[in-house]
Formats: sequence, C-alpha cells, structure tokens
Amino acid sequence: MTFTATADTAAPSVTDNPVIDGLPHVPCPREVDPGDARQLTRVFFERLRSLDEGTPEYQYVRNTLIEMNVSLVNFAARPFRDRPGGPENEDIVQVGIIGLIKAIDRYELDRDTQFSTLAMPYITGEIKRHFRDTTWAVRVPRRLQEMRSQLARSTEELTSETGHAPTPAELAEHLDLTEDEVRQGLVAANGYSTQSLDAATGSPEGRESAPGAAHSAHTLAETLGDTDDALETVEDLQSLAPLLSGLDERTTRILELRFGQEMTQRQIGEEIGMSQMHVSRLLTRTLGALREELLRD
Repeated sequence: MTFTATADTAAPSVTDNPVIDGLPHVPCPREVDPGDARQLTRVFFERLRSLDEGTPEYQYVRNTLIEMNVSLVNFAARPFRDRPGGPENEDIVQVGIIGLIKAIDRYELDRDTQFSTLAMPYITGEIKRHFRDTTWAVRVPRRLQEMRSQLARSTEELTSETGHAPTPAELAEHLDLTEDEVRQGLVAANGYSTQSLDAATGSPEGRESAPGAAHSAHTLAETLGDTDDALETVEDLQSLAPLLSGLDERTTRILELRFGQEMTQRQIGEEIGMSQMHVSRLLTRTLGALREELLRD
C-alpha cells in the first residue's frame, strides 16, 4: 500500500480527516496492512510531538494512530474471546482500545523502541483488569483471582503428567505454596461464576431426558438440603438417655406408659396400682428434675 504526502489545501477538521502538510494521508486507517502500519506509526508519532495538544491537527494524528493500531487490540483479544463468563468480543476490543490509547499517550519516540512493544502490555493489562473487575460473580482479593489462573494451568499440567487430578499437596509443591494457600485459592475460584437456584438440573452425563421428563425436572433449589428440626430431637434424646438410666424402676415404668404408650394419668394409676394424683406428682417432680439436668451446663 502506497501513501503520498499532499499539501494542506483545506481547513483542518477532525471529522473531515484534515490533510496535514508533509504527512501521508490515510483515508481508511483500520484497513492499513500491519507492516505498513508499523512504518506509518513512527511517521505519525514524529508529527504528533510537533503539534499542540487540543488542536484539530493533533486530534486527527492521534485518532489516526489509534485506528491504524486497532489490529494490535484484535490480536491481544484473541486469547480472551472464549473465556467462560467473559464479555462479547466487541466489548473486549473496546476495553483493549482504552489500553491502546494509554500506550499512545505514554509512548516516547526518543527511546527508539517499537510502539507495539509498549502497547501490547497496556492492551492486555487493560483487558485482564476488565475481567478481574467485572466478570467475577463474587468479589475476591486480587491475589486469589490471579491464583485461580495459576491453579488451572498447574492442574492441567499435573493431570497430563500423573494421569490423575492433583491433590492440594501436589499443587502446593508445584506452585511453591502452602496447602492452606492452595485450598484458599480453590475455594475462592468457586466465586468466579454462579448458577441460579431456579435453574433446572440437567440429566446425568449430558443424556437427553425421556419424553415428558421436563415436566418433572427439579430446580437446583429443590435439590438442596434444609434444616431438619428433628435433629434437635435426636440431640435431646442422646442427652436424656444417661439421665433416664439413673431413674428407679417405678418412675421409668410411669414415663414409659405416659410417653411411650400415651396413656392418661388415670390409666397409669390403674395399671400400677396408685392414685391419679400420686401419678401426677411423680410425673411433675421427675420431669422437673430431668429438665433441670438437661439445661445445666
């Protein structure tokens, strides 16, 4: 692609792509071949530092530099396109352009380095920052966010080497971390994405459900356990057992008839040969003593 320098024959305008004396005119900067873009980038940077910031000429040169180097953003965005929970590719490119603009504003021509050498870290850094700040379902410290990627790579490497999923101890040795740090990172990684409790659970191993099975599918919320109030009863019975073993035979018999066979006090009295009032006094005294023992620390 060949570009020619043309004279400044019209009033400069950012929207009209002003023609600047001695500077190649680039009608479609995004369509410039990457090889030509590298050469033109240096030419435009040389001219940019001679212009006053805020002028139409300065804005035109700066905008042209951005447009010509969008290919760097597209290249840097490729590894991030298929990330789970990530934004659409267009959003990634927009974020990368922010990094490109920062690189253009900080590039020093006198250092005699390729612009791409400076731009790529800025672009990828901005994209990674965007993923870190916006795609995690639960906010966790940056250290743990970065550890998630390390754990994923190490897990893949160790699995291919050993033929089995690595243990936290193996991951800790591989990454030169403690087991507690690895476990903390594994727990934090669960916060990257979430699933709705109202989502229907799929069939095992990805098999298609039988006709009509969709109507009987359960949501994730329906498969989660809940507090069982009967567990408190189990705890109470376990605490009560040693206390009951210390009662005399007659008192134990009265409790069995009252709470085991659900007999009335009158029926209990007739069964063991005592008055209903005597049975009532025994039950009241016994239950009070048991309650006091259970509540004692």
